[in-house]
Amino acid sequence: MSTEVEKHPVDQMLPFGRLAVLGLQHVLVMYAGCVAVPLIVGGALKLDGSTIAILVNADLFVAGVITVVQSFGIWKIFGVRLPVVAGATFTALNPMILIGAKYGMPAVYGAILVSGVFGLLIAKPFAKVIHLFPPLVTGTVITIIGLSLIDAGAGLIAGNNEDAPGYGSLSHLALAGAIVLLIILLNRFTTGFLASLSVLIGLVAGIVAASFMGLVDFSGVGDADWFGLARPFYFGAPEFQAAAIVSMCIVMLVIFVESTADMIAVGEAVEKPPTENDIARGLAADGLSGVLAGVFNSFLDTAFAQNVGLVQVTRVRSRFVVTAAGVILVALGLIPKLGEIIAAVPGPVIGAAALVMFATVTAVGIRSLRRVEFDGTQNLLIIAVSLGVGMIPVVAPNFYEKMPDELQIIFGSSITTTVIVVFLLNLLFNGTGRKTPAVSEEEKARSNS
Repeated sequence: MSTEVEKHPVDQMLPFGRLAVLGLQHVLVMYAGCVAVPLIVGGALKLDGSTIAILVNADLFVAGVITVVQSFGIWKIFGVRLPVVAGATFTALNPMILIGAKYGMPAVYGAILVSGVFGLLIAKPFAKVIHLFPPLVTGTVITIIGLSLIDAGAGLIAGNNEDAPGYGSLSHLALAGAIVLLIILLNRFTTGFLASLSVLIGLVAGIVAASFMGLVDFSGVGDADWFGLARPFYFGAPEFQAAAIVSMCIVMLVIFVESTADMIAVGEAVEKPPTENDIARGLAADGLSGVLAGVFNSFLDTAFAQNVGLVQVTRVRSRFVVTAAGVILVALGLIPKLGEIIAAVPGPVIGAAALVMFATVTAVGIRSLRRVEFDGTQNLLIIAVSLGVGMIPVVAPNFYEKMPDELQIIFGSSITTTVIVVFLLNLLFNGTGRKTPAVSEEEKARSNS
């Protein structure tokens, strides 16, 4: 009789072929969201096309490195060792644009570099106050992450310019709808490995259909270089402006809350809840992303919510699948031709898959909120106010435009706003949570059984 303890599915290695295919599925799901950040920042700051391309390559490279670190782990310092995919966070978009417009790119990367060091220093202390983030807080944050990103998925499908002639084209909507339907049918009528590839199959089928519709353009592949990585400090020596540094450190704190919520969500999905030390290592990886980003002209990374949704949909729990995805991202960052191939996937195709993933994240957040005690508490009010205030930047993007730039940085993000409101309201009504945990009687009974 063997005495070897069977490994948890999270720690089981899959055959190389399956790792590669499932890893590619993760990359295709997150690619558009990841490269959107450098494209938006570069466009807003009026950088030329070649410079934006450098930012995209650096973004993919650093995201790949941090994804490998998160899933595989480095010693007992970095990485949550769960199937967590890292990518450029949208939380830093407004701060980077405002800082870049006011102080220039060297100040942007000086602030990111300092925020990375700040993240490394506070990762362990932050993980020790995890009791301040009960299911009431994390569930609300996960829900708003999914809800706030649905707008991005819809933009990929219909287009982001409502005045453009092709905006909301019926053919684009039909293509996206067919992909969503195919993903649903595959999950309903198939099992095993085929079901786990439902999103990838939907993407491939969508690309084939889009090619017949004339939506696929590989012309940029031939002009792309075979190798490319931005030299360190491409924009010159980093500059350190106090206001910029404070803003980015606030962003890092919000990223920590967002990543904590996503790590808990992944832990629930794979039935391996992260410990305090696991979360500390995961947050340290977020801090490391800031240091690497500051050096290599990239962006702050966080756990990508759409990939949390993918884990939930496919039920593939091995963290080494995500390690494979990280390796692919590194390759995309180092070989621009590969990046151009992925970039040629039409928006409606990526948007359809993203819509399912973002909505799945919302559903994961709602499921987390089932563990909250509502009877005899004000928790329903806390959730309602937090989500209501948090959705304002999504439904009314210019709502806070009269505020000073520093406040716009904070309130202009739905995730940031929700984190602040739900955290403070939970403290106001429930205290620290040690004596009045916001967990239902059903959950208590389950944990005691």
